[in-house]
Amino acid sequence: MLRVGLSGGIGAGKSTVAARLVEHGAVHVDADAIAREVVEPGTEGLAKVVEAFGADVLGADGRLNRPALAAKAFADEDSRRRLNGILHPLIGARTAERMAEVPPDGIVLHDVPLLVEGGYAPNYHLVVIVDAPEETRVRRLTELRGMSEADARARIKAQASDEQRRAVADVWLDNSGAAEDALSEVDRLWRERLVPFEENVRLRRPRPPMPPKVVPYDGTWPAQAARALARLRLLTAGRALRVDHIGSTSVPGLPAKDVLDLQVTVSTLAQADEFADVLSDAGFLRAEGEWWDDPQGGGERWEKRFHYGADPARPVNVHVRSTATPAWRLALLFAAWLRANPDERDAYAEVKAALAEAHATDASVDAYAEAKQSWVNEGFRRAEEWAERTGWST
Repeated sequence: MLRVGLSGGIGAGKSTVAARLVEHGAVHVDADAIAREVVEPGTEGLAKVVEAFGADVLGADGRLNRPALAAKAFADEDSRRRLNGILHPLIGARTAERMAEVPPDGIVLHDVPLLVEGGYAPNYHLVVIVDAPEETRVRRLTELRGMSEADARARIKAQASDEQRRAVADVWLDNSGAAEDALSEVDRLWRERLVPFEENVRLRRPRPPMPPKVVPYDGTWPAQAARALARLRLLTAGRALRVDHIGSTSVPGLPAKDVLDLQVTVSTLAQADEFADVLSDAGFLRAEGEWWDDPQGGGERWEKRFHYGADPARPVNVHVRSTATPAWRLALLFAAWLRANPDERDAYAEVKAALAEAHATDASVDAYAEAKQSWVNEGFRRAEEWAERTGWST
C-alpha cells in the first residue's frame, strides 16, 4: 500500500483535505480518533491510565476526564513520559491493525497532528502538509471553534513552525483561499501523483526513459534530497555505512537534470541485496539487470545496485555501492571538488549544456551520459590531485 502522512497546523483545514481524499478512495487512519479509542470505557488503556494517575481522572459517567488527566499528566516530565508509555504502544498497535486491514492496492492517509514534532515523516512514502497563514487560522479557530484569540495564538505557537513543516513536506497544500481552490489541488494530487505512485510501487513499474534536459540549479534540491535521505537512512539502519546526496544536484549553482542522485554505501553488495525489497516497498524500486561503474584505470568493472524513485513527481536515482570498489568515494569526491572549484563547476556546466542540446531528441539519457564520461574521467584525475593537495577525505 502507499502510506501518505497528513499533517498541518491547527486551523489550517486538514480535515477538509482528508475528507476529499477519502472521497477519492483513500483509507483514513486518524491518529486523534485512535488516541480516543484506546481510552474508551472498558479498554485496557483506560484501566492503565486510572491505575497510573488515580480514579479522579474519570468523569461521573466513567469516561476519561481529559482536562483532569492533563492537569496531572503534564505537571512534570516524568508524568508525561508515564502517560506516553501507556498510550503510545496501544495507539501504535491499533494503528498497525488498521493498516493491516487495507488492501495491497490501497492508499492510506495517516492523519497525524504531531507528525512533524514526533519525527514521523520518514515513515511515509509521501508527506502532505496543509497550510494557511496564521491570521486565517486564528480567524477560523475563533469563529468556527469558539476559541479566544489568545488561546488560538497560544496553540499555534506551541506547534511546529512553518519552517519545520516545510522541511518534511513533499506536498505543501495552501488552504488559505476559497475551498474549491484547495479541493482542486487535492484532486490533482490524487490523480497525478498518489494513484500513479501507488501503481508504480505495487507493479514495480520502472520510470519511463526520457531525453536529457538540463535545467538551472534549483535551490530546493538539497531539501528535497534531505527528505529522501531520511527515508533511506531509516530503511537501511544498521546495514548502510552512510547515505549521501551526490551528483550534480548536490552542487550549488550547477545546472543539472531534475533528478536527485543519492548514494547508499555498504560493506558488501550482499547487504544491498538483503534490503532491496525493503527499499522497493518504500518507493525506491530496484532496477532489473546488472549495474556497474566504469573502473578508473581499467580492470574489472565496479559492480553496484541501482534503485529508482517511484514518485512520478520527484525523480530519484539511488546508487548502492560497496566499499569493495573506489566508486563510492569517487562519487563523494567529485561532488566535493566541484563545490570547492567554481571554475571546474562552470566548465562542467558548459559540457552538460552542449551535450544535452546535442542529444535533446534521444529516447533516453544513455548516449548523453556516455558522451560526457570522458570529461568526468578526466575530472576524477583533477579531483584526486585536489584531494591530495587539500587533505580532503570522506
